[in-house]
Order: sequence, then structure tokens, then C-alpha cells
Amino acid sequence: QVQVVESGGGLVQAGGSLRLTCAASGTFFSLAVVGWYRQAPGKQRELVADMFTGGSTNYADSVKGRFTISRDNARKTVYLQMGSLKPEDTAVYYCNVRFGSINVWGQGTQVTVSS
Repeated sequence: QVQVVESGGGLVQAGGSLRLTCAASGTFFSLAVVGWYRQAPGKQRELVADMFTGGSTNYADSVKGRFTISRDNARKTVYLQMGSLKPEDTAVYYCNVRFGSINVWGQGTQVTVSS
């Protein structure tokens, strides 16, 4: 059974930084597309950033230049380094790992940015 577990969320002041970590299981991890999504209250879940096996990345326009996604295939871990945080970044952040028909979500980690 494939699982992903996020950690690293918390409360931070505007302008601060946080690093989210996603630990995954499964032998296919190095072949998977990995991503971070977020969902704010009353809003739909949206892509924050994702990374393909070759290292190419996509970022939401709202986080470009502030957030960086990275992965460590040996550790089966995905990171999201978040900087210059804004109150509008407040949301539950979810890790996603997908490979073929496998599409796994974590339970989410809360990020709250105070003004």
C-alpha cells in the first residue's frame, strides 16, 4: 500500500518561511510525478507546484519566485520550501504522488500565515 505523509506546517508571520516535507512509500517513487496542492477554506484545491521525473517543474503564478519544490528519490521525499509567505498562502497543503494508475494524497498539513 502506497502512502504519503506530510509534515512541517505551522503558524508563521507574514514574510517568514516554512519547509514542508512529504515522505512517501513505494518502489516507483523515482518514476512518479510529485506535487504540492493547497486548499483554503471555501476554495477549491489548487496546484502549488509539481515536479516530473526529469526535474522539470510547474508553479502556480501566485508562488513563483517564493516557493521551491524539490525531491530526494533516495529518501522518497518531496519538499516545498516556502518563503516570503503571505496571509493568502494560508491553507491546508497536500502532497500528491502519481504514477500510472496510482494517485496518492496525503492527509494534509495546515499552514497559517498571520499578518
